Amino acid sequence: MADYAIKVSHVDKIYKLYDSNKARVADTLGIARKKNYREHFALHDMNLEVKKGECIGLIGTNGSGKSTILKIITGVLSPTAGQVEVDGRISALLELGAGFNQEYTGMENIYLNGTMLGYSREEIDARLDDILSFADIGEFVFQPVKTYSSGMFVRLAFAVAINIDPEILIVDEALSVGDVFFQAKCYRKFEEFKEAGKTILFVSHDLGAISKYCDRAVLINRGNKIAEGSPKDMIDIYKKILVGQETTGTDSIGEANNAVTAEWKNNYTINPNVNEYGDGRASIVDFAVIDDSGNYTNAIVKGSTFTVKSKVRFNTDIANPIFTMTFKTLKGIDVTGTNTMYEKVSVPLAKAGDIYVASFTQEMNLQGGDYLLSISCTGFEGDEFVAYHRLYDVIGITVVSTKNTVGYYDMNSEVSVEKL
Repeated sequence: MADYAIKVSHVDKIYKLYDSNKARVADTLGIARKKNYREHFALHDMNLEVKKGECIGLIGTNGSGKSTILKIITGVLSPTAGQVEVDGRISALLELGAGFNQEYTGMENIYLNGTMLGYSREEIDARLDDILSFADIGEFVFQPVKTYSSGMFVRLAFAVAINIDPEILIVDEALSVGDVFFQAKCYRKFEEFKEAGKTILFVSHDLGAISKYCDRAVLINRGNKIAEGSPKDMIDIYKKILVGQETTGTDSIGEANNAVTAEWKNNYTINPNVNEYGDGRASIVDFAVIDDSGNYTNAIVKGSTFTVKSKVRFNTDIANPIFTMTFKTLKGIDVTGTNTMYEKVSVPLAKAGDIYVASFTQEMNLQGGDYLLSISCTGFEGDEFVAYHRLYDVIGITVVSTKNTVGYYDMNSEVSVEKL
């Protein structure tokens, strides 16, 4: 371990998936007569070596195991099999809220986190000014953190994590919450850490940050390490994985239109908390997101063309139905969307028993990150707005980007600089 900060050797993480709570209880009590669960490998035979002073980026699709391996390295989770060795003091910024007591003030949480990391009150006092200056949340530091916005929260959490002088810094996507100026300040701190010979391990959907700051990148997919190497090479392989992700065949978009047996939605993980409602006079019976290669996917490369499709069956005659789609942030903010009324594509009369497919094709210009997709069929009866069927936040969409700009979407500016 002399040259290594982290060594992960043949690590498995297996979760037991039960069909019912009764089966879970029986297995826990050891009274199950037979195996009553399915095993899910969140990680399988994972090997990872991080040298001291390296900045390593983990990339992969949602559910690939990136966060799981970080939690195992930091001790939040225990591996089912394998071994993890860490040489150095770790400071970790994982899920937003991890390690903070919501009822405590920001100041109280600074001392709580510092104590958990092994620092004395005197040592925390010596770093307090740097922490408060970096967080820059003013008098809110004396308020309970449950009153903070997500941006204020991540400012304080990152300020604590990065200013207590750790030897190893681990960050899991948390920077995507802060504003662009705070992110720039964090990345400047990354540079200082690298120059000081500290070790950094972080997960990000911002492939531009991975490419710029990381010495190496590790590509994980479905719990397996696929490859590791230069950020550019790993990003190229990652894009190829995205093209084939969750493909159930070689259907093109046109062929998908003609499919009558396979349901498109079976290619996706449906939000168990989807907000579904409507008066039932029309039903969304299927939906899909299709990339520019004709594959069913929930990961879209920024700058590429993609299509959102919804299939609606009409249970009664409906005049001028409206088909819609909307993208939201994970905090529920509407980012963009459109509908057939805005786009001036009309169906004058949908009769009972008719099935229509609405297809929205566009270029993906949202910033890299995670979003929620909503689809619906609505309309107007006289002056009254009617929701026939809505599926709000039905699936998650990941935008994979090598360049992020300010705000939610990219203006795709053509930039030139001339010396006069």
